[in-house]
Amino acid sequence: MVLKQVLAQVLDDQQSMPLRRYEDAMPRSFSSEFKPALSHIEVVSGVRRCGKSTLMGMIRKAHYPDSIYINFEDSRLFDFEAGDFQKLDEIVPKQTQTWFFDEIQNITGWELFVRQLHDRGCKIFITGSNASLLSTELGTRLTGRYIRHDLYPFSYSEFISFAGLNPSADSFDAYLETGGFPEFITQKDPAVLQNLFKDILLRDIAIRHGIRNTQVLMEMALFLITNTGKETTYNSLKKQFGMGAANTASDYLHRMEESWLFSQLQRFSWSAKTRTANPRKIYAIDTGLIRANSLSFSADRARRLENAVYLHLRRAAGAGPTQIYYFREKQECDFVVFEKGSCTSVIQACEELTPDNLKRETGGLIEALNYFGLQEGLIITRNQADTLSTEGKTIRLIPAYRLMHDTSPDQG
Repeated sequence: MVLKQVLAQVLDDQQSMPLRRYEDAMPRSFSSEFKPALSHIEVVSGVRRCGKSTLMGMIRKAHYPDSIYINFEDSRLFDFEAGDFQKLDEIVPKQTQTWFFDEIQNITGWELFVRQLHDRGCKIFITGSNASLLSTELGTRLTGRYIRHDLYPFSYSEFISFAGLNPSADSFDAYLETGGFPEFITQKDPAVLQNLFKDILLRDIAIRHGIRNTQVLMEMALFLITNTGKETTYNSLKKQFGMGAANTASDYLHRMEESWLFSQLQRFSWSAKTRTANPRKIYAIDTGLIRANSLSFSADRARRLENAVYLHLRRAAGAGPTQIYYFREKQECDFVVFEKGSCTSVIQACEELTPDNLKRETGGLIEALNYFGLQEGLIITRNQADTLSTEGKTIRLIPAYRLMHDTSPDQG
């Protein structure tokens, strides 16, 4: 419970933050294309420190300068309860039509108040850094009343715009090293990303879900971020970290995924049961986060390239029906992309195609093309552009910086 006087002071302090601070903020692709939905709640979900609050400020400044903004990460609101929303409603001017709630998932029962505002005809914006908590409440109380937008750290195009660079293999190398968290791009201090990694694990996962064995949680996360793009199973994680059951490893990884730290990529199968049983690949939310927290001294650039390609495909998929898998039969292909139940793209990530790896990299791609009945596949490289014809198939080599500076994986 928060005293009404304290709540009024917090609200006053947060509204007094000048909107002009966002005049020089880096435009995001989301904000530049944003058109408010007239009757829906707008939900922005994404990992901590990816720019959600800044995005909120930019939207407020451009469209709703007379709105109310409240950030529940404010330490003075630590004891805020669902009943305190009534006090908030009493403090805010009655004519207020637009509300911005930052990190609202921290408050149990928030969806009831948001539903009340929505039923009044108010326009509402919400951010959160826990995808599952938001989805659960939205799905129970607000079904059909919201539009969800996923916000990631800077894409490659946003990165070069922010850093004042041109699209090239060298600037893409810089992107793989730095990643897309705005604060780290500015400060270049690895402690920024190391502390962020710990904050997500401890604050967003361990404390929120009552996980006591934080050492195993941290060790598992460090192992996964060091081995991004590699296959793993819950049983192998259970054995590696001495857990009592595979379900514990599954729960830990699920919590990390909820907080946007990692994504699980399933191996393709027509059978949903088989997909669930097969090993999965793990990818991190940001290549800079990998670089800053990996236990490997080399922090393998080839796997960070693969991770960057995965993130590009996931961004492009958005909240639509697109599905991404990896493919393995006799050989492996990194990504197969499905639209409406049909495979539309087959993609391999390879830093450099050489005579030594040519057969392996093209073999997995061709096997996937044959399996899905496609004629053309892509190999995403650091800086090679070429077209190969083999076994009746066409394989296009595209530099990653060209792929990621265009709008779709089919553009070269």
